[in-house]
Amino acid sequence: MIPESFIQDLLHRVDIVDLIDAHVPLKKAGANYAACCPFHNEKSPSFTVSPTKQFYHCFGCGAHGTAIGFMMEYAGMGFIDAVKDLAGRAGLQVPEEEGRRRAPQEGPRIADLVETMAQAAQYYREQLKASPKAIDYLKQRGLTGEIAARFGMGYAPPNGLRESPLDYNDPRLTAAGLLKVGDDGRRYDYFRDRVMIPIINPKGEVIAFGGRIIGPGEPKYLNSPETPLFEKGRELFGLPQARAALRETDTAIVVEGYMDVIALAQHGVGNAVATLGTATTATHVQKLLRQVDRIVFCFDGDNAGRKAAWRALENSLEALPEQKTIGFVFLPETHDPDSYVREFGKEAFNRTVAQATPLSDFLLRELGRQCDLTSAEGKAKLVADAKPLLHKLQSALLRLQIVKRLAEISGFSQAEVERLCDLRAIARAAPARAPRQSPAATFMKKLIRLVLQNPELALRLPLEALPPDHAETRTLRRLADAVRDAAEGDDGIPAYAALLERLRLAGGEEDDAQLRAAASDLMHEPFAEDEIEAEFAGTLAKFARDAQTDEIEVLKAKARALGVAGLSADEKARYVALLSTRGRAAGQGQES
Repeated sequence: MIPESFIQDLLHRVDIVDLIDAHVPLKKAGANYAACCPFHNEKSPSFTVSPTKQFYHCFGCGAHGTAIGFMMEYAGMGFIDAVKDLAGRAGLQVPEEEGRRRAPQEGPRIADLVETMAQAAQYYREQLKASPKAIDYLKQRGLTGEIAARFGMGYAPPNGLRESPLDYNDPRLTAAGLLKVGDDGRRYDYFRDRVMIPIINPKGEVIAFGGRIIGPGEPKYLNSPETPLFEKGRELFGLPQARAALRETDTAIVVEGYMDVIALAQHGVGNAVATLGTATTATHVQKLLRQVDRIVFCFDGDNAGRKAAWRALENSLEALPEQKTIGFVFLPETHDPDSYVREFGKEAFNRTVAQATPLSDFLLRELGRQCDLTSAEGKAKLVADAKPLLHKLQSALLRLQIVKRLAEISGFSQAEVERLCDLRAIARAAPARAPRQSPAATFMKKLIRLVLQNPELALRLPLEALPPDHAETRTLRRLADAVRDAAEGDDGIPAYAALLERLRLAGGEEDDAQLRAAASDLMHEPFAEDEIEAEFAGTLAKFARDAQTDEIEVLKAKARALGVAGLSADEKARYVALLSTRGRAAGQGQES
């Protein structure tokens, strides 16, 4: 794997402004550079590049990252390929190192599993080349060697991994979902005699596999079980390979199987992705709508396909913001996307996608199929069935349109539909202010911004004093661990761009929102360099004073409720000490 010291050096040498300007023309905007975002459609520039911090941030869609992240998102590269591409531009030779150096918060188990999966994928690819049966199967499906290589396809032989370079008794093979252990303690391959399709994460790492049986047998398709690397409700097959086409079309086509994705790509439809043995989740929808403005679900036209489409609709409502659209395509019952595109071609398939049924039409049509709209009871049922769906729908404009159509169909007035569905409560709640942040959260958000601008400050954070139940605390701990890990090694304290890549390698999407928000604030209003130290000290002091006041109030409330006798000896001593400390601080303030 690539040493982190090299990644830090690479980010120091590559000028992100020159890199991005070669792909997206930038214009000077104060201390930064701006352009219309290449990751979503917009008319006024919200994509900003910072030459001092060497990262980009879009205030419209939230895209954010370093030079490496830009090549991964814009060019659809995996992490390794992005590093190699940038190294070539900078005239650097990419070094390799044994194993993989542990990133902050990344246990050796995760690193070992990534390495194990990479070795298994390589073995499966080699086995495909040596298997005429597997090659013939792919040819029968109309797949070329080029498309098989693009998706890293391989073959698991009948004896699985027993003859591979991997140690068959290594427990990592079980933890990675490659082997399973029977009740008798014997180890069995999860995949045998199957065409293997690796499932890739945004970093270009193999995290799971899908296997398609060649001959007769069940199950026809088999996905890896969930592991520390793989959570199927969060992952989409084919997303790394589809990035360029998603950007060109601004549309994501969601299909049911990975062979559908591969067949569509073979015929020039590159913007398709697939869920992995699970219904479409809100996380899937959110992930796609960060990259495109339109999602089209493409399912078979049978009952199973309609049920899958309805589950996708239900899970999309909460994730669908204004100005984004979702549609549904139902193919003839005798076809799936693979067979349809092979028989009718790319243009015919794209026409079906362009003519997809809008979400609102599908919703009302499916609800109507369950009601007798010629009767009063049926019309009442229609409105009642629509109520929970309208409450889930995030888009207020789309909700209004559906309400109007419900009124037309049911015979109720629009006002009556709104009252029966209790939508006025939603309207009143919509403009409500965001929940007020606690003072502690406010201070910690400021600390995150200070540390991002000057990572050295992370080494002086009073981590033991931070409240444990705050998301900001977790983010600050990860930042501190990342900086400390670098400082104790040969890399030195990283600048923000290198720090961001360390956090990317360590995983942890749960901290991404905190970091994006902090980066956005720093783009708007960075701290003056000569004031950072004073800001840091002042924030810590105010945080300590507020924590002290909170502790005093807790002890005071307990004494008021239980009497002074209700406090333990330690609590009484602590209370007196806190009051004394506060009194001295107040006195010093008056003297000054």
